[in-house]
Amino acid sequence: MTMDKKDAFDRIRQLKETLNYHNHCYYVLDSPEVSDAEYDRLMRELQAIESEFPELVAPDSPTQRVGAPPLDSFGTVEHAMPMLSLQNAMNADELREFDKRIKRFLKIDKDIGYVAEPKMDGLAVELTYEKGRLSIGSTRGDGFRGENVTLNLKTVKAIPLTLRTPANRKMPEKLDIRGEVFLALEPFNNLNKEREKSGEAVFANPRNAAAGSLRQLNSKVTAKRPLDIYCYGLGDTRGITFESHWESLQTLKGYGIKINPLIKSCANIEEAARYFEEMAEQRNALPYEIDGVVIKVNDLKLQAELGEISRSPRWAIAVKFPPVQENTTIIDIFASVGRTGALTPVAKLEPVKVGGVIVSRATLHNQDEVDRKDVRVGDTVVIQRAGDVIPEVVAVIKSKRPPESQAYRLPQNCPVCGGQVIKEEAFLRCINSSCPAQVKEWIKHFGGKNGMDIDGLGFKHIEQMVERGLIQNPADLYHLTKEDILTLERFAEKSAQNIVHAIEKSRKTTLPRIIYSLGIRNVGIQTARVLAEEFGNIDNLKEAKEDRLIEIRDIGPEVAGSITDFFKEKNNLALIDKLISGGVTYERAEKVEGGKFEGKTFVLTGTLESYSRSDAKALIEAEGGKVSGSVSKKTDYVVAGVDPGSKYEKAVELGVKVLSEEEFKGIMAGD
Repeated sequence: MTMDKKDAFDRIRQLKETLNYHNHCYYVLDSPEVSDAEYDRLMRELQAIESEFPELVAPDSPTQRVGAPPLDSFGTVEHAMPMLSLQNAMNADELREFDKRIKRFLKIDKDIGYVAEPKMDGLAVELTYEKGRLSIGSTRGDGFRGENVTLNLKTVKAIPLTLRTPANRKMPEKLDIRGEVFLALEPFNNLNKEREKSGEAVFANPRNAAAGSLRQLNSKVTAKRPLDIYCYGLGDTRGITFESHWESLQTLKGYGIKINPLIKSCANIEEAARYFEEMAEQRNALPYEIDGVVIKVNDLKLQAELGEISRSPRWAIAVKFPPVQENTTIIDIFASVGRTGALTPVAKLEPVKVGGVIVSRATLHNQDEVDRKDVRVGDTVVIQRAGDVIPEVVAVIKSKRPPESQAYRLPQNCPVCGGQVIKEEAFLRCINSSCPAQVKEWIKHFGGKNGMDIDGLGFKHIEQMVERGLIQNPADLYHLTKEDILTLERFAEKSAQNIVHAIEKSRKTTLPRIIYSLGIRNVGIQTARVLAEEFGNIDNLKEAKEDRLIEIRDIGPEVAGSITDFFKEKNNLALIDKLISGGVTYERAEKVEGGKFEGKTFVLTGTLESYSRSDAKALIEAEGGKVSGSVSKKTDYVVAGVDPGSKYEKAVELGVKVLSEEEFKGIMAGD
């Protein structure tokens, strides 16, 4: 780093002010204005300058403490042992460097054992148990003093008020247990839906929802929020000792404390690095949000020898995933026209890397969402991307808004064909079914992986085909020749032949694929499968009346209306005839009759040891059953694996039959 002492002093002062401001927004107001990635970059810059100029490190530097002081609204609790923050690593290589630093410090060259765990994205708390009874619950606060939120923590059902006493163990005089309070994704989404219905502001993310819920002055409000917790370690203890961190966690499980089942003991740093890669792959399939993994030295004697550096223990590190949230600027907002004619406002962004992918566009969903978030051209915004989901704008940083900005409104005519636009619920919709934008998106849907699965048929190919007049609807694909395709740009003999072959291969398909690919509004993959099993062929489905459709489980009036409206259109009937004349055939779908689970609805919760979630779902459906994502009075069985969570509690509350994994296996085996 090349700067003199005066420049370093000035930059440290700027960074301190910025980081302290963002600490206040994050920890006190529960309303962060920057992404985690941007905050980490600022903190790393400050650490680097302070490392070069240690004489400039001040006691009030953000690198010397954690978080922000507690709110005056709550009483304060002194932590007997500081709740320190962790050093960060950004990849497996930096994790290996952490291992090398530890070995250099300890002057050893043998493998060190670690404990690896998911890094929950919630609110850190400390639970103090005296002689087995919960006496105090507090937030991390500034690491030395936290907010006294005992009454609120007592409303979290996963937190025992009294510890269980395992066999051959005494109840310790005192246990300070550290954990992370969080809100799982499904209850978070349900909470936001309820708040939206009642006209309340929705939470930007599960972490904010958990923090806001736990810091209510009225604990009755907290009690209504489905908060959860995973505990990950100990602070001050009296009357009990351990040799390893792993041993302490297993003991806490025996006391009835909730520990994440994904925590793993690793023999060396390479096992820990593999764990990081595995968690990065599983991240988007988990029912809660994690933003990395935490790696800790397992041996407690080594932990004590390693000690601490400023605000962090030397023996632990947080390895962060590529961020799924980032800050960027909106360059423009324009309307995109989808397959069903819906006009979707889309933000054109200053390109930014999110979750390892360069993002230049984000959906704004609909006009109501634009109005609610007050998104404008020129705004600095927080965007997020999870898995393969289209990036979206999470929040606007209004303190950075340019003064000349103006509210955005969707156009009153279709921006592609100029056709009439009507309002349907929250959406504006172009009613011209020949609109080129709708046709292109329809053909894209038709040929996609879940539809007719035409390999190699990209959207740019479709655009050319429609614009050149080669196709006007999906059925026209089956009447294309190689010579037609060769007239398009960037197609040679081999690439044209590949497309012809892929179209030919797709001619033989299944009824669920055909139904889904037709693009009937409100008919997704699962509904297409149900319709295929119920009617057996496309002709029977064409003749189905609305009242007959409503009789089918999981098909309500809206879906039934969409289906009958689709088959009333002469153009759609002509399309089906053209598909058949183009050589498209399908296997007749047979409804599962007399299966063990015919007419039964299951919910899967927790981690199953003998099956993956998709395997268990397939087994149930093969026996005529249905798998739902939520528990209701209509649920017949809940299959509970390890750490079942809120769905298990809901089942008990409603009196729904709960099956253990062994009981489920017994039923499958015919026992």
